[in-house]
Amino acid sequence: MKTLTFPLADAELVAACAQGNAAAQEQLYHRFAPKMLGLCLRYVRHEFDAEDVLARGFVKVFRCLGQYEGKGSLEGWVRSIMVREALSCLRRRESLTISLEDCHTGHLATGLPSADVELQAADLLRLVQELPTGYRTVFNLCALEGYTHPEAAALLGISEGTSKSQLSKARAVLQRQVAALHSSFSTSYSHAHVA
Repeated sequence: MKTLTFPLADAELVAACAQGNAAAQEQLYHRFAPKMLGLCLRYVRHEFDAEDVLARGFVKVFRCLGQYEGKGSLEGWVRSIMVREALSCLRRRESLTISLEDCHTGHLATGLPSADVELQAADLLRLVQELPTGYRTVFNLCALEGYTHPEAAALLGISEGTSKSQLSKARAVLQRQVAALHSSFSTSYSHAHVA
């Protein structure tokens, strides 16, 4: 067997993993695990569940490596497995029924607050995690993962119209939450400069 020099290109990495090379499998895991854990955390609310999704997802990645044909990026292929595993987790642990009124939306926001609001990634993740399950799931699929409404609808077993409605409502809720954070930042900033 030929000696491998790390890091490997995607095609070499997949071939080495498929041959059972433990070092290659470890490299694949370490290459994608941090990003995929972040993805899992957007879908499920608790870190323990996200870690479970990640582990189950990587079991499927390693089991299905022979199905990766090299079309598209390896990361995209791994990501699609993780998304499907996260949706499976939601079906097992939370009600994934998509409600037209998961939460009160009030008036839809007309625009995002000014760009001077500097939110940390952790703040944004928390806001997305606080969305009702249906809103959060469709927002993740369509706004963050780039799935189309027909694709999201097929994955979730809902109509395309429901997918569009859930995304619109999720965006409205997030806009209100960001605006509220903007107001609290502005108030804190003005109080700090008065003192």
